[in-house]
Amino acid sequence: MFLKDKRGELWLIISLDHRRLNMKKLQGLIGSARLSFGKPDLLLEILGVYPGSVTPFALINDVNLRVKPVLDEGIIRSDVANFHPLINTMTTTIKSSDLKLFIADCGHTLRIIDLDLA
Repeated sequence: MFLKDKRGELWLIISLDHRRLNMKKLQGLIGSARLSFGKPDLLLEILGVYPGSVTPFALINDVNLRVKPVLDEGIIRSDVANFHPLINTMTTTIKSSDLKLFIADCGHTLRIIDLDLA
């Protein structure tokens, strides 16, 4: 999920596909102000993808490091994860450990959070 808080901070919540999140609990967990979904034009400007194609791979397009990525601990407990490769007509598989490396190689500081609490 591509989110924006009332302070203007941008968040990319990378969670299990079946996860239901309570936004108020989530904002407490990540230390943000009131969260809402980021506008489609902002998503395209910052991550270079359209709604429905949000993916951690889009962090490669965030050259100014404006987005704060948060990874669901449940993904780390799995050997592999599946995501869209910048377009939602395909899916690709990556080792969870390699996903962490990819995000770091993009220059982002990754936070891993137990989203069972949100």
